[in-house]
Amino acid sequence: MSKGDEPLALPVLAERGRRRTPPVRIVHIGLGAFHRAHQAWYTDAVDEQGEWGIAAFTGRSPVASRLLAAQDCLYTVVVRDAESDAASVVESIVEAVDGDDLERFVELMRAAQTSVVTMTVTESGYRLTRGGLLDLGDPLVRHDLSELTASEAPRPVTAVGRLVHGLRARRDAGAAGLAVVPCDNMPDNGGYLRRGVLDLARRIEPALAAWIEDEISFVSTSVDRITPKVSDSDIAAVAPLTGWIDAAPVITEPFHDWVLSGSFPAGRPDWEHAGARFVDDIVPFELRKLWLLNGAHSLLAYVGSLRGHATVAAAVADPLCRSLVEDFWDSASRHLPVWLDLDEYRGALLGRFGNPRIEHRLGQIGMEGVTKLSVRIIPVLRAERESSRRGEACVSVIAAWISLLLRGDPLPDARRADIEPLLGLPADEAVPGLLALLAPDLASDGALVGDIIDALHVSR
Repeated sequence: MSKGDEPLALPVLAERGRRRTPPVRIVHIGLGAFHRAHQAWYTDAVDEQGEWGIAAFTGRSPVASRLLAAQDCLYTVVVRDAESDAASVVESIVEAVDGDDLERFVELMRAAQTSVVTMTVTESGYRLTRGGLLDLGDPLVRHDLSELTASEAPRPVTAVGRLVHGLRARRDAGAAGLAVVPCDNMPDNGGYLRRGVLDLARRIEPALAAWIEDEISFVSTSVDRITPKVSDSDIAAVAPLTGWIDAAPVITEPFHDWVLSGSFPAGRPDWEHAGARFVDDIVPFELRKLWLLNGAHSLLAYVGSLRGHATVAAAVADPLCRSLVEDFWDSASRHLPVWLDLDEYRGALLGRFGNPRIEHRLGQIGMEGVTKLSVRIIPVLRAERESSRRGEACVSVIAAWISLLLRGDPLPDARRADIEPLLGLPADEAVPGLLALLAPDLASDGALVGDIIDALHVSR
């Protein structure tokens, strides 16, 4: 099959066939591009004996499950560097399931061979407070509390609600414990999820909470692989590259990193053979990634958008944006251990950000600003001001976010109902209100509010 053949003349990926179909031992919540470029990719890379199949459940939309199911759950990972593409077919997902199919979810959670539950539902998808407890102001959380408490056939809709529902079914089936592995960008994400799960379990059945405390391990992780949204042109480019038509490919960068801390009582794949690292203290790795990579991404998303850029590569090529990134990294690096090889990490990030063939859209990164800024920027700002510095680079990021909101940019955010009433106010009233969404205690810091207002005038 020559590269010039028309895609319609090529066979579909399902016709390729599988080398193996491993049994389901991993249940994943939140089927999306990142999971397929990261956890599923790692599993495929190390599962030579075909022992670790993944059943992946979608979150809010069933589209990914339909696309993958139609091609026998096979898909292409295209690793894109600055000059070329390399493609491989991943076989670790053996079931792609609509998240609303609770019957299949419960069936798998009850199965003795299910050993690991992984999750990628985005930071806001956990619907927990900053401390990791249930957000009782969220109507979907209240719905799940009612369903799991009173209904004989509950239909929880949140990720945490469904997880607790599945764990209760596992307990009732007499199955042994397993590991739950959240892979979203929150500090101590394993502990964070554990607190939320136990909070919900205690409210519906204290004995269930006690069983979870004894039997279920919550593993903290730091995950890293830039995986932009796939475009129609990306999909069209896969067929000539591979010889197969794939309606659900994933585009990603060569770099990949996975750091984990915690126990796996029922076993796990040998992810370390593909480069994963298992450590006793994950906090330094989490903070390095959250602040240097994710924090810089948010900076570029807001400052870059104000300056008319659409992608990370375009924004980081802008001397002003690049200078602000370096300033922010200087601030964050002062509060990280030197043994993390920060200069090398920063240099690698600049290369990754500048890859012109990875179209990481600023609009995608800028979504859910309240949640993201709270964990990516605010901790660095606090550390700087506690060290008698003003944290100018952090202030610039917050001011750029506010400036975009005030000029009417439709930044999707789970806290939009709280944001909207503030947008018609004068800046000296809007800034404290918006800052309070990120860090309530900082809204009363007059000097900080003044710095943000000053930076806001500059950014606008």
